[in-house]
Amino acid sequence: MKKIISMLLVLIIIVSVPVSVSGASLSDGTAALKNQFKFGEGPKVDGYSVDYRYFSPVEIGAYGKYPLVIWLHGLNNGSYDGHQITDMTYWSSSDFQKRFTPSGGAFILAPRAREELGMSWNDKEMLPALMSAINSFIEKNKRNIDLNRIYIGGFSMGGMMALEVLTQHPEMFAAAFPYCPATYITKSMAKNFKDVPVWITSCTKDPTVDYDFLILNTWENITETNSVRSECRLSTLTKACYPDGSAASSNHYAWFSVRYDMFSQSGGSYPYMSTVDGNGKKVTLTYPDGMISWLSAQSSDYGAGQNNSDSGSFLDEIREFIRNTFNKFVSAVKNAVISISI
Repeated sequence: MKKIISMLLVLIIIVSVPVSVSGASLSDGTAALKNQFKFGEGPKVDGYSVDYRYFSPVEIGAYGKYPLVIWLHGLNNGSYDGHQITDMTYWSSSDFQKRFTPSGGAFILAPRAREELGMSWNDKEMLPALMSAINSFIEKNKRNIDLNRIYIGGFSMGGMMALEVLTQHPEMFAAAFPYCPATYITKSMAKNFKDVPVWITSCTKDPTVDYDFLILNTWENITETNSVRSECRLSTLTKACYPDGSAASSNHYAWFSVRYDMFSQSGGSYPYMSTVDGNGKKVTLTYPDGMISWLSAQSSDYGAGQNNSDSGSFLDEIREFIRNTFNKFVSAVKNAVISISI
């Protein structure tokens, strides 16, 4: 009987061992969230390299596969290391990480354009160095990155580069979420990523990126050529604002809505915003199913033919098997152990 109890206790311990980083919560503040991001740098390409900050949802050496969210900052937010993560810190919070399903977390990679060197995402020659940094990061974390769930987004000029990367490497991405993208996507360009769902967010009164000419025309070209129009999204703000509805300092700052995962802090719908899919059908976002939930539902075949399985030890495989098979019965096992012990 003691052996049975011991075995049950071992099973409980194995199943219950957490493999994800608990992380800071929104209530801990922005500084605590920023401290979760670590520094990295990609290989040099033609004498130039892209550095980055990244958040990992797993402890070093842990097993499990998680999606990768690549986010590109806007102009003037890459002037120094760490500045580029300001807009996406909330996505590293434990509150938002648990919205990624079924993984319960996601990597966040925020490359920097090294603007102190006079460069920006507007410089197309940066694309090789950017891709080198992205590929290097994936290689370093291939144990835990789900290759079929790589997403890319960005704000303003970062949104422009995100769409440029998507145009050049559409097979790599399961979805894209540019907001206020400072670019115009032609139909021929959109055809390159016709199988990739895209969610664009912008403001009708944006003084920097014209909504009618750039955003609507880009949206029309994407939806006319896209094979998954029902999965595409366009969120339109009539006023860029904070979650409480107060005005932001510029109507260019539609990134506030994305930062809060398309919801107000109180859990309601984001103020002054409406969303439609690629067929023009209204989309009602129901808290907490916002952009993160949408991303979680998208996948690709990028990992097909590649080693997209966990590469951990045999013990890791046993742990995952036990977790997947017996997790629902942990409470029952605990109660049985207590009863037997008594």
